Amino acid sequence: MLRQIKPRNARSKRALEKRAPKAVENPKSALILRGTSCSQVTQDALGDLYALRQVHAKRFQKKNPVHPFEDASSLAFFSEKNDCSLLLFGSSSKKRPHTITFARTFDYKILDMLEFCLDGDTFRSLAQFKTEKVPVGTRPLMVFAGTAFESTVPNGFTMAKSMLIDFFRGEVSDKIDVEGLRYVVVVTADEPTSTTTNDDDPASKPVLRLRVYTIRTQRSGQKLPRVELEEHGPRMDFRLGRVQEADEALLKEAMRRAKTGEERTRKNVTTDVMGDKIGRIHTGKLDLSELQTRKMKGLKRERDQHLDDDEDEEKTVVAEEAEQQPKRKRRGDA
Repeated sequence: MLRQIKPRNARSKRALEKRAPKAVENPKSALILRGTSCSQVTQDALGDLYALRQVHAKRFQKKNPVHPFEDASSLAFFSEKNDCSLLLFGSSSKKRPHTITFARTFDYKILDMLEFCLDGDTFRSLAQFKTEKVPVGTRPLMVFAGTAFESTVPNGFTMAKSMLIDFFRGEVSDKIDVEGLRYVVVVTADEPTSTTTNDDDPASKPVLRLRVYTIRTQRSGQKLPRVELEEHGPRMDFRLGRVQEADEALLKEAMRRAKTGEERTRKNVTTDVMGDKIGRIHTGKLDLSELQTRKMKGLKRERDQHLDDDEDEEKTVVAEEAEQQPKRKRRGDA
């Protein structure tokens, strides 16, 4: 563990504030390092990834006796020492040749790791493509093709998609210059050939094909130009190896968003011209049968019934007298 540093001057205080958590984080920096045994193919692949990620990447050339899936404390130490939240570790062995391990950290603790097994036969480095190279620091477009990336259940392919997006993302900005869209990264996942896959055997898993293309626009005789793609390099084919998923508590803490000073909008609440708040309430259909209307003692139901009975008797008496009057007139006439 690193000791807690207390700032002694304004310069060191600014440096610590720069590394402190923020509501809008700085671009993620990537640290690229190699193990004690690392093949030339893996070193070339790490160099090409470093070339695509320059400005926000650091690379170590010395050998480091690190075994990520056995003890990742060394990676956490490098992450805190160099202020890098992404780590790429290259190694090679007889059982697992040409492997590149992607690791992400939160609060300088290992969040999750994923191992990519590189195919050395199909690998083509960046120097083998004689095309115009994109400027340093250019952000790419990204395309993920394949049903494996569309899975609703988190798995190795969804984790690979998330890690590659974090690696190539760069600085987040709301404004995009169309002239700056110079190249595109395409990652294609093959369809699985068998229903059963062995997690310990990378050869039984579908292949991930990473291709980088340069975007060229030419005249088309219309307002919209004709867009063509030219392979830029590198060309890499991967198979997923070992996976270390994130701890639920640490992932929940990493996904938490900082509270900002912006006032949250409330539904059905508006402010008029005078500055008064006006609220709208939505109620359901009222049942008028249960509405209480009699609240006076003199209007109780029993007394109302007696009054109604008296009125009925009076009406019957009046009706009988009205029927008898014509009969009396006829007798008088006679």
